[in-house]
Amino acid sequence: MWARKTRGETLLGDEEREELMLTRRGSPSPSPENRTPQHASLATDEKDGTGTAMSAKDSWNFALLVVLYLLQGVPVGLAFGSIPFLLKAKMSYSQIGVFSLAHYPYSMKFLWSPIVDAVYNKELGRRKSWIVPIQLLTGFMFLWLGINIDDWMGQERVNVGSLTTVFFVLIFFSATQDIAVDGWALTLLSKDNVSYASTAQTVGLNSGYFLSFTVFLAFNSPEFSNKYFRSTPQDVGLVPLGGYLKFWSILYFAITLWLVFLKKEERSQTEQNEIDIKSVYKIILRIIRLPHMKSFMIVLLTAKIGFIANSAVTALKLLEKGFSKEDLALAVLIDFPFQIIFGYYAVRWSSGPRPLKPWLWAFCAHLVCCVVAMLIVSSFPQDGVVTSTYFFLVLATTVTTSFTSTVAFVSMGAFMTVIADPVIGGTYMTLLNTLSNFGGTWPRFFVLEAVDYFTISTCSIMDGNGEGFSCTTEPGKTQCQEMGGSCQIHQDGYYYVSTVCVMIGATLLVLYIAPTIRYLESLNPKLWKLPKEES
Repeated sequence: MWARKTRGETLLGDEEREELMLTRRGSPSPSPENRTPQHASLATDEKDGTGTAMSAKDSWNFALLVVLYLLQGVPVGLAFGSIPFLLKAKMSYSQIGVFSLAHYPYSMKFLWSPIVDAVYNKELGRRKSWIVPIQLLTGFMFLWLGINIDDWMGQERVNVGSLTTVFFVLIFFSATQDIAVDGWALTLLSKDNVSYASTAQTVGLNSGYFLSFTVFLAFNSPEFSNKYFRSTPQDVGLVPLGGYLKFWSILYFAITLWLVFLKKEERSQTEQNEIDIKSVYKIILRIIRLPHMKSFMIVLLTAKIGFIANSAVTALKLLEKGFSKEDLALAVLIDFPFQIIFGYYAVRWSSGPRPLKPWLWAFCAHLVCCVVAMLIVSSFPQDGVVTSTYFFLVLATTVTTSFTSTVAFVSMGAFMTVIADPVIGGTYMTLLNTLSNFGGTWPRFFVLEAVDYFTISTCSIMDGNGEGFSCTTEPGKTQCQEMGGSCQIHQDGYYYVSTVCVMIGATLLVLYIAPTIRYLESLNPKLWKLPKEES
């Protein structure tokens, strides 16, 4: 039977919630003489916990979280990475900007997170009620796409609108599953090991993302496949996009069946009583109205402005200048194992009373990487021959930039896990993650549009009417090449836009972000929980 939560005595008591957050923050627990019965209960539980080592149950649940987050990362890696790369030869930066609108569900999921948090089937389980059908739907969509997408991508003019709509739906499914998994992560692991939820998220999402972006692009590239795996060259890569999607559809079905028949979802203490959807929306508004939450929201919405041009355009610009796909695929493939290692150490650095200290260092380093990336693009060999030295510089910058991103992601995730009030399960975490995602989504469309807007390039020969024409867009560039001409860039909008982004990011860091972060992490964790409503 499907249930909706009704408002009542739901959740952890005030003292229990406070201790849970303080424990996750690393603060001392109340002294024995000041412990309430709830504290005594927690003390008993802590003795059963492992502290530094997971129990067998927690280890299996941790592995489950990694797998669920990995499945979320697969469509994200395709939409955020692979598809724009595959379409770069047929679309301008403005058209890629239109496709980037498919990313928006991840940035808007807090709008429907209360529904996911409150409506469920008691027999199936609060989180499985959403995870199971969503994974089935995603599996069917992947199967359908696997049958049709190679024909779509092979067209001379790809229908950007249809492709954007399809991936918008896929990202909507992934974002909705993320709400349910975030909520399950807070209760699936024991109190002593709940901080490992951010580790599972980092490992899982990064693995899914890189498998569908870096690893897939490498093995989809004919040049990479011919260079490293074939003695007889072929015109196609080892892994076609359609076959890749069909493979993941099978995995989605298999893991979903395992969840249905072999994994029972246990009800936690926080779910013994229930809260209705309207009340959850009211709680979200109360969270947003917290004085320190407003400052945190501004940080989340502006912190990624400085990096957005680098993340959205730099790799595409390298391909445009002549950097081969196989070399780029090799660079990102080498980068993949580093991200797993970085994620592990980032978690360790983010432990303790100042989880956002690594985030600030990573922010500064990321800005420096953006400047270095611009210099590397501008110094691309004029003869088009990529030397081993230049390749190493691209590889080093790729790995370093990914390292800063991973440290920042894990550090911010650890801080969010610390401050998230278990009052509404995954909704609190979803709100924070949504704001962080939106901070990297909303500038992307404008940055891609701005690159084309500020780029001035013309074809070296006239058109059929004896007039000069622009070849900023891909159709214009193709027309110029078919006529035997070459595009002459008089002003590259990439450098202008990327410089402006870095300057904005550095200014925000010094004047607002750094002081605000230091203030926020100095607050007692109990200040992040909602005050009691007056009756």
